Amino acid sequence: MNELPQNAFRDRPDLHVETEGEFKGWRTWTRDNFETHNGPFWHRVDENGKVQCAFRVEKKHLNGQRNVHGGCFMSFADYSLFAIASSVLEGPGVTVSFACEFLDAAREGELVECDGEITRAGGSLIFLRGVLKSGDRSLFTFSGTIKRVKRKKPAGIAAVAT
Repeated sequence: MNELPQNAFRDRPDLHVETEGEFKGWRTWTRDNFETHNGPFWHRVDENGKVQCAFRVEKKHLNGQRNVHGGCFMSFADYSLFAIASSVLEGPGVTVSFACEFLDAAREGELVECDGEITRAGGSLIFLRGVLKSGDRSLFTFSGTIKRVKRKKPAGIAAVAT
């Protein structure tokens, strides 16, 4: 269930694939202004078909104690929910539930990675969980629920009878 089919991103015109640097070949989305400003956050599919997510800690991610800000961990975990759910989401969705535990701090320059899984995918809800790590250190655990949402027709467009 956590494997990403080749067509998982076919309806994502906002998908960006990095062409250089540390994250060459990794993907991100450009439509979400908050994530674009607070990232960059990245995802890819490994050789086994599992989604991997990561980001490199920069100065802008730090709090006053020079550790990664808790809101940054939460934002990255939410980003990871959607990357991991891509194989079953099949359209837009919203986070309707999110829980987390802070276990350890990360510092500037560290690579933070997410290992996660879909625990259940129903008709309208997708349940997931994951852990953020730097090397072998667990930093943050989380679980979340995504609700699939239907695309609304623009106002003023009526159904056409045939």
